[in-house]
Amino acid sequence: MTKTHTIMIQGTTSDAGKSTIVAGLCRILKNRGESVVPFKPQNMALNSAVTIDGGEIGRAQAVQALAAGLEPHTDMNPVLLKPNSDTGAQVIVHGHAVTNLSAVDYHEYKSTAMKAVLESYNRLKEQYDWIIVEGAGSPAEINLRDRDIANMGFAEEVDCPVIIVGDINRGGVFAHLTGTLDLLSKPEQNRTLGFIINCFRGDISLLESGLDWLEEKTNKKVFGVLPYLHGFHLEAEDSVKIEQVLDNSQQQLNIVVPVFPHISNHTDLDALRLHPQVNLQYVATDKEKPDADLIILPGSKSVQGDLQWLLQQGWQAHINKHLRYGGKLIGICGGYQMLGKKLHDPHGIEGSSGSMGGLDLLDFETTIEIQKELKLVEGQFISDKAAVSGYEIHMGISEGPALNNPAIQLQGKVDGVISEDNQIIGTYLHGLFDQTSALSSLLKWAGLNETSAFDYEALREQELDRLADEMQQHIDIDLLLEKCS
Repeated sequence: MTKTHTIMIQGTTSDAGKSTIVAGLCRILKNRGESVVPFKPQNMALNSAVTIDGGEIGRAQAVQALAAGLEPHTDMNPVLLKPNSDTGAQVIVHGHAVTNLSAVDYHEYKSTAMKAVLESYNRLKEQYDWIIVEGAGSPAEINLRDRDIANMGFAEEVDCPVIIVGDINRGGVFAHLTGTLDLLSKPEQNRTLGFIINCFRGDISLLESGLDWLEEKTNKKVFGVLPYLHGFHLEAEDSVKIEQVLDNSQQQLNIVVPVFPHISNHTDLDALRLHPQVNLQYVATDKEKPDADLIILPGSKSVQGDLQWLLQQGWQAHINKHLRYGGKLIGICGGYQMLGKKLHDPHGIEGSSGSMGGLDLLDFETTIEIQKELKLVEGQFISDKAAVSGYEIHMGISEGPALNNPAIQLQGKVDGVISEDNQIIGTYLHGLFDQTSALSSLLKWAGLNETSAFDYEALREQELDRLADEMQQHIDIDLLLEKCS
């Protein structure tokens, strides 16, 4: 039997480039005809994806699976934490929610979580020649070292080599890299093969003396320096990038999105954000609410809490005015639930048990249930028969007269609602903008008369190939793979 090779990519900080490097390595190995799979033992993110086996994993691992030419599977991210407060999270194991735990209680749960992690890892070892593992945060977070399953704790358990990534665009990359290495134990330092520097801008000759110093000081290899990739798009693991720098030359449709404190699956909006005719603006706390053709209420991990935030920020009056002047409104999943008359959480799934009033824009009510709905779906818009596909991740059941006018026909059922005046759409379907036909249909509905052809899925493939090409040019991939074999 062929030996499985495992490489773990860890970072000096969150957003250092771990997800990007893992995706690039997966695409490189796929293009070389190798059997490769991404793996993240523990992820904390509110952007998730539904898998082919009917579970839920972090969105970043779904993109990495695409880079590897695979369908996303729950074994690629066996433990997913979805924060529902500043101190607690829903714990998802092998794709399914098992409990809600505080940070302190989860620390005690890690031994159980590690068993699930190793089960998935061992199943992947049976199927693939290469496993590219992504760490979480930083391995130098001293307070999290005990019972660690996300970084060096996992690497030590499976005895795999580690590469540490640092983002030079943040500043202080040499301090980040040497400081991270210094805070590791001697065995952990020994399994660290070297470094990759990410997001470099400028003349590489100005960096070479620093690279020489780093290799001499640490006795570790710098495998390469990846340049800053202007305009590069890879779906975000979690954070929302409020500031957007896009070409405005063709923009005709203005879209505004409030950034809830517990916004989830905001990658739903990437196809809109990147569309050449769309100006999409995220609006965070205490920011001015610009006029728009379309307002989108995105997904939420804490619907009642985020609705309370929406009301406190004055969005109800703004939305009502927007609708009076003929604007359009879309609610997705949690945002859809906010559109109704009432929200009920009898079991306290997302916080304190109880009920609260919704935005009262549509005649229905939603009850949060214990069982989570996880489905990949396909169908069409009822209005114009445009094909649509996506996924459902929700714990609510919506019922009421408004649902007698559904928006989407799926296999054997209908989804969502469209208002009688044709101004409001609500849906449980995530990813509904990703398919070209659905994107064009919704933009026309929102007021864009002539839409440019825009294939988001093709763009995603092009960006993965671009990443792989840049990594092969600027990183010694052959040496890296040889050292990890």
